[in-house]
Amino acid sequence: MITTHRYRFDLSNQAHIRTNSLAWLLGVAFLLCALVGSVAALLLWPTYTHDFTLYLKWQDALVASSWCLTVVSLGGCILVLRFLYALHQGRTAGMLTLENGNRLSGRDLSPKNLTSIFWAVSTTFTCFATMLIGLAPAVLIGWTLHLSNLVLMVFSTFAAFLLSLAGLGLSLPCGAFFVIGLVGGVSFCRKMGASQSYTLNNQTILRIDGSVLVILHPDRPESLFDLQLLTPDDQRQLLTLLRERWVEAKHTWNPTLGDEIEEALRNAERATITI
Repeated sequence: MITTHRYRFDLSNQAHIRTNSLAWLLGVAFLLCALVGSVAALLLWPTYTHDFTLYLKWQDALVASSWCLTVVSLGGCILVLRFLYALHQGRTAGMLTLENGNRLSGRDLSPKNLTSIFWAVSTTFTCFATMLIGLAPAVLIGWTLHLSNLVLMVFSTFAAFLLSLAGLGLSLPCGAFFVIGLVGGVSFCRKMGASQSYTLNNQTILRIDGSVLVILHPDRPESLFDLQLLTPDDQRQLLTLLRERWVEAKHTWNPTLGDEIEEALRNAERATITI
C-alpha cells in the first residue's frame, strides 16, 4: 500500500483580499482606457474625409492611436482576468502543495504580476506611439502639397519626404516590437499564475531570497513564490518540510539553503509577533 503525504498551503485572507482588490482596480482602469479610446475613435471618424492619399493624415494617426489604446487596454483586461482566475485557483486549491516530500507544485500569485501586466500593456502602446512619431514627417506632406508657392511646395515636400524616410528607421523597429508584444501577450497570458510542478531531485536548485522561494530545474521554467502571501504558520511548516527534505537530499539542492531557511523562519516569527 502506497501512502500519499500531501501538504497544501493556501493564501492568507489578508493577501488574497489585497491582491484581489489591486487586480480589480487595475482591470477597471484598463476598461476605462478602452472606453475612452473607442469613444475618441468613433467621435473622430466622421470629422474628416477618408479618401486614399499617399501621405499620412493626422486624423488617421489619432484614430489609429485611439483604437490601439482600446485594443491593448482590452488585452490588459484579459490579462487581469487571467490573473484573477489563477488567484481564485490558488485560493481554493492551494498556492503551494508538497506531495510525498519530492514533488512541489505552486502558482506565482504575487501582486508584482500586476506590475508586469501594467508594464507589458504600456510598453506595447508606447511602441505603437513611437512608430507613429517616426511616421509624423509623412503628415507634413499633406500640408506642403497645399502651399500656394510652387517652388516652396516642391522643396518643402521633398524635405518632408526625406524626413519620412528617416522616420522609417524609427517606425519599423517599433512596429516590429509592437507586433511582438501582441503575439507575446498570448504566451504571457497563458503563463500568468499557471501551476508549475517540480520533482525535487539532485538537478533541482532551491533558493530563498528574503521571502521569495526560487526554484530552478533544467527542463522547467524558473518559478518564484512569495512566501509572505502565506500565513506565518504555513510559512513555518513549508520551510520546515523543505529543510527536512534538503537534509535527506544531502544538501544537493543548494549548500546554503539551510541558512536561507533559517533566515526565512526568523522572518516568519517576526511576522507572527507583528500580527
